[in-house]
Amino acid sequence: MAFDLVVRGSLVLADGVLENGYVAITGGVIAAIGQGSPPAAAEVVDHRGKLVFPGLVDGHMHTSSSTGWPGIEGASMSAAAGGVTTCVDMPYDVPRPVTDAGILAEKIQVVNATSHVDMALYGTIRKDGGVEEIAGLAAGGVCSFKLSTYEYDAVRFPRINNTMMVEAFAEIAKTGLMVGIHNEDQEIVEGAIAAAKATGRTDPIMHARTRPPLCETMADLAIFEMALETGAHVHIAHSSLARGFDLAEIFRKQGGKTSGEACIQYLCMTEEDLVRLQGFGKCNPPFRTKDEVERIWASIAEGKVAYVSTDHAPWPRHRKEYTGDIFAVGAGLTGLQSFAPLMFTLLAQRGLPPTLMASLCAERPAKFHGLFPKKGAIRIGCDADLLVMEEGEFTFDARDIQDREDAKWSPYDGMAMKARVAATYLRGGCIWDGTRVLARPGTGRFVPRQHRETFTG
Repeated sequence: MAFDLVVRGSLVLADGVLENGYVAITGGVIAAIGQGSPPAAAEVVDHRGKLVFPGLVDGHMHTSSSTGWPGIEGASMSAAAGGVTTCVDMPYDVPRPVTDAGILAEKIQVVNATSHVDMALYGTIRKDGGVEEIAGLAAGGVCSFKLSTYEYDAVRFPRINNTMMVEAFAEIAKTGLMVGIHNEDQEIVEGAIAAAKATGRTDPIMHARTRPPLCETMADLAIFEMALETGAHVHIAHSSLARGFDLAEIFRKQGGKTSGEACIQYLCMTEEDLVRLQGFGKCNPPFRTKDEVERIWASIAEGKVAYVSTDHAPWPRHRKEYTGDIFAVGAGLTGLQSFAPLMFTLLAQRGLPPTLMASLCAERPAKFHGLFPKKGAIRIGCDADLLVMEEGEFTFDARDIQDREDAKWSPYDGMAMKARVAATYLRGGCIWDGTRVLARPGTGRFVPRQHRETFTG
């Protein structure tokens, strides 16, 4: 039988590389995988000499935290150009977070009408309640939940107090879904910021100084104790510290369902970069020391890191400009379009195999969010989502970002890369040809959670 499409190249799987490989596709799904001469197909695309990865699954990004749901269209274009075929979008949207099944259904309609890549969604609760909405959100297809120990906005991004957090965890445990936590201690941070302002210190480095490692680990300990109490799968949404992964492992050994992810900036950026980038390097948690970067890489080597994400947050440029007060700048970085080139480069610089990218940036996030085996791997029965990487010497240029004009900025602008995204395929269709986004709004689809099995790694 002839297939619809065959894509040739070196296939990078989580457990090895198939040289001179091929992926045969029918109906948007992978139907065969092999090496050597390809089978008959209506179309054969030859990427020999290039690396073919599973399309990346970004388990943490914010399309709508600054511009609302219209931000889905531009951010998903950036994802297509970056080889990210499935985005897992946070619920902290302007003007309404995803706190009930009705809002979720509205957002799904927008995703299906405007996204260029497939998208799974988080749900959350209100500051003043909403635990009773958790079952409806799970039934509506959210893949995970997100709560915060730190408040950025009382409506959009609230702090959930410990009493309500325990109630929410107990209810989420019934669904089998993971709950990710923004992990910073409110009192420590607020006190440090007040002290800094009192002495007139509002320069960029004070963003890191007012969010010390202790503010993370205190939050980690609280949420993991609640995980043991309730049986919920509790996940650090972004650990800038190796100790966060150590704590997750300790609690797993005690019977807890605990895990944590590393955002890619914590694998390469330091406090010196915060000083250099000023507002364009501000994110929460902040960049740490060079030694801490090395410790996180050690955590990866030891298998303690759930997966790697971007925490993509495309603030308008004017919200990132530092004018003397770092505390007034929006917190968050762009990262979708740079994700694949940067991760490939960081692995290459350390002599680590590209298979780690297939694992940490595709298969494992798909498993943690209940999207596997539909998403996250090159295997028979998976959606034919593929990322083609061309090795060489390249420079990341923020002007090439495929998003609205005021989102064309990046902390990685001007960085030397060891590869570029030569093509992206979503369910067998080419959505990025190395130069242009070929997908149209609505090419992407909402992807509900596929099952309720808990995966903690």
